[in-house]
Amino acid sequence: MRVATDIGGTFTDLVAIDESGNLILEKAHTTPPNFEAGVMDVMEKSGVDPKGIEAFFHGTTTIINALTERKGAKTALITTRGFRDVLELARGNRPDLFNMVFEKPAPFIPRYLRREVTERVRYDGAVLQPLSRDDVRAAVEYLKREQVEAIAVCYINSYANEAHERETVELIRQLWPEVFVCPSVDITKEWREYERTSTAALNAYVMPVASSYLDRLEQRLSGAGVPGSRYIMQSNGGTTTFAQSKLTPVNVVESGPVAGVFGASILGKILGEPNVIAFDVGGTTAKCSLIDQGEVKVTTSYYIERTERSAGYPIMAPVVDIVEIGNGGGSIAWMDEAGSLKVGPQSAGALPGPVAYGKGGTEPTTTDANLIAGRLSAKNFDMEVDLDAVRSALIQRVGAPLSTGAEGAAESIIRVADSNMMNALKLISVRRGYDPRDFAMVAFGGGGPMHGPTLARELNIRKVIVPVAASVFSAWGMLMTDVRHDYIQTKIVAFSAAPMEELNRLWEGMTAEARRHFAEEGVSEEQTMFTYIADMRYMGQEHTVQVAAPPVPWSEADRQEIMNRFHQTHEHFYTFRLPDTPAEIVNLHLVAHGRLHKPALQEIAPQAGDISQALKERRRVFFSGDGWLDTPIYDRAKLGSGARAAGPLVVEEPTTATVVCPGQTLRVDPYGNLIVETEVQQ
Repeated sequence: MRVATDIGGTFTDLVAIDESGNLILEKAHTTPPNFEAGVMDVMEKSGVDPKGIEAFFHGTTTIINALTERKGAKTALITTRGFRDVLELARGNRPDLFNMVFEKPAPFIPRYLRREVTERVRYDGAVLQPLSRDDVRAAVEYLKREQVEAIAVCYINSYANEAHERETVELIRQLWPEVFVCPSVDITKEWREYERTSTAALNAYVMPVASSYLDRLEQRLSGAGVPGSRYIMQSNGGTTTFAQSKLTPVNVVESGPVAGVFGASILGKILGEPNVIAFDVGGTTAKCSLIDQGEVKVTTSYYIERTERSAGYPIMAPVVDIVEIGNGGGSIAWMDEAGSLKVGPQSAGALPGPVAYGKGGTEPTTTDANLIAGRLSAKNFDMEVDLDAVRSALIQRVGAPLSTGAEGAAESIIRVADSNMMNALKLISVRRGYDPRDFAMVAFGGGGPMHGPTLARELNIRKVIVPVAASVFSAWGMLMTDVRHDYIQTKIVAFSAAPMEELNRLWEGMTAEARRHFAEEGVSEEQTMFTYIADMRYMGQEHTVQVAAPPVPWSEADRQEIMNRFHQTHEHFYTFRLPDTPAEIVNLHLVAHGRLHKPALQEIAPQAGDISQALKERRRVFFSGDGWLDTPIYDRAKLGSGARAAGPLVVEEPTTATVVCPGQTLRVDPYGNLIVETEVQQ
C-alpha cells in the first residue's frame, strides 16, 4: 500500500493505492495546531492498515503557516562585518511606487540579533580576510544570553566559496550543540545577497517548528506500526526524506499545492494533453499553474506575503511557478466601506468553517453560496446542514446591503469569486503570452470542478478534465512524484569565451553531490536521472531565462546549440532575439530525480445502458451568464466509460460536484475522468 496525505487549510486528504491499483480516498477535518492528529484521523477513517504501508508521502501547510502567522523560533543571524543590515535594506524596487508613506516589511530577525564577524570572500571565491573564530565565539556567547533558538549563517559571496560558513557552523555546534543552525549554502549557492540572506533567515526561523512537527508525526506513524519509507513533498515538485526536510524546511513552503500541479502534468501526459492549466480550488485558496509541453515551471524568484502594496519576503529556493489567491470554498464574503462585495482573502478555515458546517460559523462563504445556488447538495455534507441558518447568514451579511434575497446573494458571491479566479488564470496564461485555446484545464480540489467549466468557457479553454479523486487530487499527485533535489551554482561568464572544461567541472561537482544525497536516502544509481538547465541572458540585461541544456559533458559542438536554444527561449518570453549581442551564463542548474515506483491508472467499466440510470434528481441550479435552470443531477459513481451528456447538468460525488454549463458537453474517459468540452471561438 502506498499512502499520501495532504494537509489543507480546511481538510486533510488521503489517497491510498494497493498492489492491484485500487484507490482509497478519504477526507477529514484539519486539526490546527496539532496537524498530525488530522493525519492520523484521516488514516483511521479510511480504514488503511498502517502495517501495510510500503511508502508514505506527506504534504503540509505547517511551514507556510508558521511564517505567515509569525509562529517560528527566536532566530539570530551571523553575517560578514558590514552586512548586518542587508535584511533591513532589502530592495529598492518597491511595488507601491507612489505611496509616500510606504514601509518595508519588518525583517523576521530584529537588528539586535544580527551579529557581524570578520571574514571576507571575493566574488570569485578568493579569501580576502580569513574567518575570525574569536568573533564567532563572541557572537555565540551573546546569542546564548539572548536565548535564541536558531541561528542563520550567511556570508558575502559564500556561494563562490563556502569554507567560512562551514567552519562557522562547525564551531557553533561545538560551542552550542542544542541550537538549530543553518548555513545559507545548505539551501542555495546562487548569487544576490539580500535574497540569499532572507532565505537563510526564514529557513532558520522555521527549523524548530518543522523538526518538532515531523518528530511528532514520525512518532505517531511509528506508534501506529507504519514500517515503510516516509517522504515529504517539496516546493520544487519532488519529494525528499523527513530527515532532509528538517534541515531545509523552507523547501517545503508550498508543499501541498505543487503536488496537484505535478499530478496535473502527469495526467496530461497520460491523456495526450502536454499543455495543461492546473486549477486547484481548496478550502482557503485557489491556485493555478501553467504546464507547457509537459514541463512544470520551477522558479527561484519566489516570495511570501507579496502583494500590490507589500514587497514581501524572498525565498531563493526552487518552487513550482504557481499563482495563489485567497479565494477558496471557505473564503468569507463581506462588504467593504464603499458598499462593494468582496470574497476573501479571509477564510473561515477548518474551525469554525462555513455556516453550512454547523460548527459556529456565522460569516457566509463561497461554499454556502454554492449550496444555496443548487450546485452543492446538503445530502453530501458529512454533517446535518441547517439551510435556514445558511440563508439567514447570506441575507444578513450580503443580501440586505445589496437589497436582495438569499439566492441573489449567492449569485453575487459566485460571480465575484469567479472574477477573482479568472484574474489568477489570466496571470499565468494570456499575460505571459500563452493562448488558452492551446491548453486543457485540469480542475481539482473541492471547488475546482464547480468553478472550472464556467471559467474555461469565458477564457476560451476547449477542454476541462476533472480527474478521479478530484477533491484529493493533490494527494494523488504525491504518489506520482520522484525524489528531487535542485543544485544551483552561480557562474557569471561570457558564454562565447567560457572554457567548457571549467563548466564541466562545476557540473561534475553538482552531480557528485546529488549522488551522495541519493545514496544517503537509499536511492540507487539506476533510479537517478539528471536534467541540465542554464540560466542565461544577453550582456547588459539584469534577469535571465531558463534554457534547457544538452547532457554533460559539454563539448565545443554544444556551444552553438545552447546559443540557439537561448535565442529561441528569449524570443518566446520577450518576443524578440538579439543574434548579434553576446550572451552570458549566470547560473548552472542541475535537477536530480530519484525515480520511484508509480501506480498505473486503472480503467473503469464501460457505461451500461442509458445515462439516465445515473440520474439522482432534478433541481434549480444557478449558472453564471445563464441564470437559474432546471438541471439534471447525476451520480458520478454510476457513470461508466463512454457515458455522454449535454449541459446544463451537475455530476455529484461525496466531496465535490462538477458543474457543466449550457453549451458544454460531458463525456467519461476510459479511466473515469470527466471531460467537459467547449466549442472554442476562433
